[in-house]
Amino acid sequence: MNSSSAVTGSALTRRSVLGLAAAGLTAAMLAAAPGPAQAVPGVVAAKLPAPTGPHRIGTVSTRLVDTSRRDPWVKSVPYRELMISVWYPAAGGSHGAPHRLAPYMAPGAAERWNAKSPHGIPKDAIDFAAVRTHAREGAPADTSGGRRPVLLYASGANDPRTWGTSAVEELASRGYVVVTIDHTYEAPGVQFPDGSVKDDAPLLKALAETAESEMPALLKKVLDVRVADSKFVLDRLGSLPNGLSRVVDQKRVGMLGQSAGGIAAAQTMYEDGRVKAGLNMDGTLENNAEPKGTNLLPVARHGLDRPFLLMGRQGSDRTTEPSWRAFWSHTTGWKRNLTLHGSKHQTYTDLAALLPQAGVGHEVMEKNIGTVAPARAVTAERTYATTFFDRWLRNRDNHLLDAPSAKYPEMEFAG
Repeated sequence: MNSSSAVTGSALTRRSVLGLAAAGLTAAMLAAAPGPAQAVPGVVAAKLPAPTGPHRIGTVSTRLVDTSRRDPWVKSVPYRELMISVWYPAAGGSHGAPHRLAPYMAPGAAERWNAKSPHGIPKDAIDFAAVRTHAREGAPADTSGGRRPVLLYASGANDPRTWGTSAVEELASRGYVVVTIDHTYEAPGVQFPDGSVKDDAPLLKALAETAESEMPALLKKVLDVRVADSKFVLDRLGSLPNGLSRVVDQKRVGMLGQSAGGIAAAQTMYEDGRVKAGLNMDGTLENNAEPKGTNLLPVARHGLDRPFLLMGRQGSDRTTEPSWRAFWSHTTGWKRNLTLHGSKHQTYTDLAALLPQAGVGHEVMEKNIGTVAPARAVTAERTYATTFFDRWLRNRDNHLLDAPSAKYPEMEFAG
């Protein structure tokens, strides 16, 4: 057993009942020492749902280095090092060699993600490195539409930046430039251009060594690091690779994320006026292992004066989630709270697309993504995210957010 696995086992034993998923430290962290995997006939050639927008899409990945701060998780590292991917509308004729379809994950990152048996997907059921996205690597950007709004996407804690690719590709196909961020030493595996992989051992070690009474401080650190990383990426929008800095409109910036990523979207927006609109998919807004309305984040205590959308799982909305209730009461900007009927915490990720292909039974499906039909969940998430950002970053209002729609009965309005 390597040191990372040893730490994981300790964390699981001490904290399996803390409900960290509710605070944005996702179930992957608690299940990092998985039980016996289900028998799987063979590795599945999994596919992501195709984006439905009018644009072909391209993607590039790059390493960013923030020399103004030491790494917060590994103090011996004198700078903060991140990997990001940028997804964008690609110019016509950019299909084929040398612009091949990009892999879902780099091999080193995929190996570590697979080892976690993530969120109900049995180990070795899906070859994450072999899954192909719908984006062409290094394809030239489509400049015919002028400058485009840019979105930051943040995944849940201890999840990779790729874990929302289905939503990200949809947004890119609809005309957005989307930047996804891996938070080094928190994500399970971050592969850099030199082939090195930084894993999550520092975070797991911190979990194992943190007493229950000190858990709010650790949760605060996770969020503070994410917000600082997000601000740094915003600083670098003017120097994106592949000529993309000439495509993004830095005056039209939004941010979205799931779980801890949604929390980071809200808090980053509170601290940084460059973010004009935000979307939080099932992330609580307090530094507690379980939601109880204490240790509220500043964004929950003071609210926002710009548009924000809350999208919750079944049973969790502004009437039942204490931090959302506080946020709602203090927010003066436009706001909505939607609930995806029959959903679970991970329904707002690629799990909804991938788990049905992993050879698992109905019980595993329902435990991890709920009773909502997976394809309908993907469609609803994509549609409402696009509608929200179109309304506030492109001045295109189809009025879907005004009231419940018979076309999307899965989406319930809590406000």
